[in-house]
Amino acid sequence: MRRVEIYPSILSADFSRLGSEISDAEAAGADGIHIDVMDGHFVPNLTLGPLVVRSVRPVSGLPYWAHLMISDPLRFAGDFREAGVDGLTIHPETGTDPVSAVERIRGLGAGVGLALRPETPIDALEPVIGILDRVLILTVHPGFGGQTILKDVIGKIRRLRDRLEPLPKRPLIEVDGGIDPETTGSVIRAGADVLIAGQAVFGSPNRSEAVRKLRKAIEGALSGPGPEAH
Repeated sequence: MRRVEIYPSILSADFSRLGSEISDAEAAGADGIHIDVMDGHFVPNLTLGPLVVRSVRPVSGLPYWAHLMISDPLRFAGDFREAGVDGLTIHPETGTDPVSAVERIRGLGAGVGLALRPETPIDALEPVIGILDRVLILTVHPGFGGQTILKDVIGKIRRLRDRLEPLPKRPLIEVDGGIDPETTGSVIRAGADVLIAGQAVFGSPNRSEAVRKLRKAIEGALSGPGPEAH
């Protein structure tokens, strides 16, 4: 049975006690922390910068991955790496050359991922598909938390999994948007390896119970038959 990881997104956390929120997620059994960075330009919202990441880095030993939903990701990649993130995920839709971007982020000593909006085809990954650590499939339109999953993206996850399987070193498939115990089964059977869950974890008063429910949904998807199973 393959391992599926849970990365709570701090976009849904209480920012007045962000350090405690991250500690709670770690105590609940999260595998890492997902940091949504938005510039109000590439997506219609504004979130946090490297100084916030630096302030909360000491509270947890979990890996921190930053999803840079910003127009000029390489301008700030070094700042986020110095602040303590372990991996950086950027968007090809920004027009940034993916090959040079991957090389630049690797040079910082960070893991590297590419994220795709719901409407962006997986062909956008081709120049770097064999040298990525992760591919993030957005199952909602980026910019805001708490959205409902777009069911049409499930087939995209399955197609990506089929494309990645022959690779000697397959990047992990992350999914972000509308992830909860009810939607977990479909994305896992389609091929997801990492669940980005915001409201499903931080929206619950009992974080341990929230993570437990996600784990139970993952186990059910991996052990039970289904048309999307691999």
